[in-house]
Amino acid sequence: MRQTAPWMKREDERILEYLDREGWATPEHLSRQVFPDEHVSPDHVRERLQMLRYAGFVEEVWGDAYEITLEGMRYLEGDLDANHQPTPDVRRVLRG
Repeated sequence: MRQTAPWMKREDERILEYLDREGWATPEHLSRQVFPDEHVSPDHVRERLQMLRYAGFVEEVWGDAYEITLEGMRYLEGDLDANHQPTPDVRRVLRG
């Protein structure tokens, strides 16, 4: 069973699952492929990716493309409690 953290949103697991399955993706691609009927914007996906990156679940591989990390895979498998990862602060994460 996955152990989420309070900062996580419902989109986060779906993003991680897609990256685990497909290898890598950009926010635009994730917006179209993972959330086609939910109107989740690429900007919102980008924000979620930045939060997941701060927590160590994804990493930027080039340009605007991201892939899942070992920690992200362990989270999906239920082997890592997200509460034990660094807690993203929205202002700090989005500021860079």
